[in-house]
Amino acid sequence: MNYLKTSDFSRDELEGFIVKALDIKSGQNAEKLLAGKSVALVFFNPSLRTRASMQVGIYELGGNAVILEPGGTSWTLEHRDGVVMDGNKTEHLAEFVRVLERYVSAIGVRTFAELQDWNTERTDPILNAFSKYAGVPIINLESAMHHPCQSMADMMTIREKCGAGKKKVLLTWAWHPKPLPMAVPNSFALAAAQFGHDLTIAHPTGYELDEELLAEIEHHASANGGSVEITNDVESAYDGVEVVYAKSWGGKQFYGNADTDIAHRVNLREQWIVDEAKMSRTNDGIFMHCLPVRRNVIVTDGVIDSANSVVIDEAENRLHVQKAILSGLLAR
Repeated sequence: MNYLKTSDFSRDELEGFIVKALDIKSGQNAEKLLAGKSVALVFFNPSLRTRASMQVGIYELGGNAVILEPGGTSWTLEHRDGVVMDGNKTEHLAEFVRVLERYVSAIGVRTFAELQDWNTERTDPILNAFSKYAGVPIINLESAMHHPCQSMADMMTIREKCGAGKKKVLLTWAWHPKPLPMAVPNSFALAAAQFGHDLTIAHPTGYELDEELLAEIEHHASANGGSVEITNDVESAYDGVEVVYAKSWGGKQFYGNADTDIAHRVNLREQWIVDEAKMSRTNDGIFMHCLPVRRNVIVTDGVIDSANSVVIDEAENRLHVQKAILSGLLAR
């Protein structure tokens, strides 16, 4: 079974990952469930938390991590079918994946959106090409559309800090000097809906998430006793919430035209920053961000350094929840 997005799993299965991760974190589960197994980690893009937490997690489960960086520590890769490979790509995924799976028990893949062609990138072509050719589990370490390891660490952190049950959760857009992919907000919103939270998504006009994904989010929220509200009012969005999750993302209509995106939002920086005044409208809400974060751009020092900021615990939980996911996929 692959781990590509949280909606491929039932709520009970996701709850199982959280319970196991909490057990692992508490020291109650230290089994070497990956003893004698190797896991390949393929990084098309830079990483700190994902790379370190996966590598450490595999080691602590008794396994071996094999790090590959296409174009750096391995050949450049082509994922498209039927391409005449007379350009700068050296090896096709058809061979790369099928050779690699002879050596390892699973393959983790990290590949960002290029923010060039929305209709293509929303289909996660590189991640799905890995899945197409692989006979071992593929683990999404962030793709153009999803970051399910991050979102499960987020759900674990909310459980730890706010307790079990439905919470009032805000996902808020924030300004950034360059447009960023939608994977983190997509996956956070999807997981929050699957766990039955009351979710508010706040963003300026023009930064709507994918329509099909929003329909899926609303379906899961309804099925799990939660709700979804979308607003362009950055002030009232904070009222009474228990969780504030900040993330910048680029509007899909600006894919392939980053300069227009930057010009469109030039005046939004101060309005959308997470600051003390906005946090004072919450119900003693915690502040979350996936990191890395630009201080005094996304969030003020006063908020991220406050007692209500849980960003470091959130980052730590990547390790524990990924160990739970790896164990669930491979310890058989």
